[in-house]
Formats: sequence, C-alpha cells, structure tokens
Amino acid sequence: MLMLPAFAMLAFVFVLPLAWFFTQALFAEGGIQQIASVIASRAVLQAILATNWISLLVTACVLLAGYPIAYYLANRRGLRFTLVVFCIIVPYFTSIIVRTYSWMVLLGRAGVINRLLQSAGLIEAPLPLLYNKLGIVIGMTYVLLPYMVLTLFATMKSIDRNLLLAASGLGAGGFAVFWRVYLPLSRHGILSGALIVFILSIGFFITPALMGGPSDVMVAMLIERSVEITLDWKSAAVMSLFLLAVTLVLYAVYYRITDLRRLMGA
Repeated sequence: MLMLPAFAMLAFVFVLPLAWFFTQALFAEGGIQQIASVIASRAVLQAILATNWISLLVTACVLLAGYPIAYYLANRRGLRFTLVVFCIIVPYFTSIIVRTYSWMVLLGRAGVINRLLQSAGLIEAPLPLLYNKLGIVIGMTYVLLPYMVLTLFATMKSIDRNLLLAASGLGAGGFAVFWRVYLPLSRHGILSGALIVFILSIGFFITPALMGGPSDVMVAMLIERSVEITLDWKSAAVMSLFLLAVTLVLYAVYYRITDLRRLMGA
C-alpha cells in the first residue's frame, strides 16, 4: 500500500504515454512495413553501429579513469577523501549543458588546450579535439565518470581487508595482492558500473549533438531529427523501441549479476 502512489504515478506519467506512443506509431496502417524499412535503412544501421561503438569506448575510458579514483577513495580518510568526493559529486549536480559547453571551450581550435600547446611550442597547428568521436568520448566520459566511481567505491568498501592482509602474510607482493585478490573481489563493481555507463551512453543526446561531427550521429540524435525536423513519428518510434529494448535487456543483465543490497552497503 505504501508503494501504490509511486506505482500509480509511474504508470500515469511513463508507462501509459509510452504505450500510447508505440501503439499509435507502430500499429497504424503500414506499421509493419515501416518497421522493416526503418530497420533496413542504412542511416539507422550506421547510427546503431556508431552508438554501440561510442558507448563501448566511453565505458572503457570511464572504467580506466574511474577505477583508480574509486580505489583511492576506498583507502583514504579525512580531508583528502572529502576533497576527492567533492570534486566527483559537485559536477554531478551541475547542468550537463554547462559541463558540455565547458569542454567545448577547452577543446576548441582556439580553446584553452590548443592555445597552451601552441604557446609551449609542442604543436604548430590546432589539434582536432572537437566535432569528432574524440570530442564525444571526452565529453561523455567526464559526464558519466561519477556513476562508475560511486559504483566501484561502494563495492570496494565492502571488500574484507583481512583477505588482503592474509595474502600479504602468505608472501604475496603488492601487485600480486591487487591482481589476484583485490581486482577479482571488485569484479562485480566493474561489471555493474560498466553496464550502468553503457546503458546511459546509448541514449545520450546533448553531448554528442554539441561535440560530435556530421559522421558521428547516434540513435538519440536520429530520433530527435525524426520528431522535430522530418515529423516521421513512425521511424522515431522504431528507434525508440530499439533503445528501450536494449536498455531493458542490459538492465536485466545488471539485475542478475548485481547484488543491490551489497552495492548499497547493506
């Protein structure tokens, strides 16, 4: 009974509009043919491939950047811990548009990074850091980094330190303790964080739209164009259904491999 208002609100503002949208767009006259034509479209296939490739790159970059930060947080206390958490959490509550434009200022041809490199004599011409896949990956990695760090931190905090001490007492060196004990014990956090980041990446719109180039079109951008420019609601519905299906499948995998109570520190 206590959960009934939340379920009613979710059904009213999410499930019913979504069901109405898909019903009107997909099951109208010619709906099946429309689905087949959209799926076979070269532009849609390229967008799906680009979306998955960029999402994989972002997930890998977020993991490589987030694991050392989470490891540092899990083994620190006091002021240093507070400062790092502050640097992770505060951008998380900042508008994604503000963060994206900040990176555009940094990465532009006349941006801060290119000016510093040219002033130092390291490059002669500005580097193409923006309006390409590199710019998208950098921007999305920065935006999604807190999700990975917080997920890994929760997992690392639950690791029994006595296991590490036992490995050291049995003669294992620092790297061996990390590689053979600590890393396997943090595997669930790695998988959970990677799935969360990938699920969020495949539906990203603002950062790819602002920092990507003409050839870096993701599925969410195609949906926006179909709705706002071409008014092709059926194509938008098919692509939206693709994103929804992928998200539900990945969430089912996430739910199967992740102990949510353990992840929350229970």
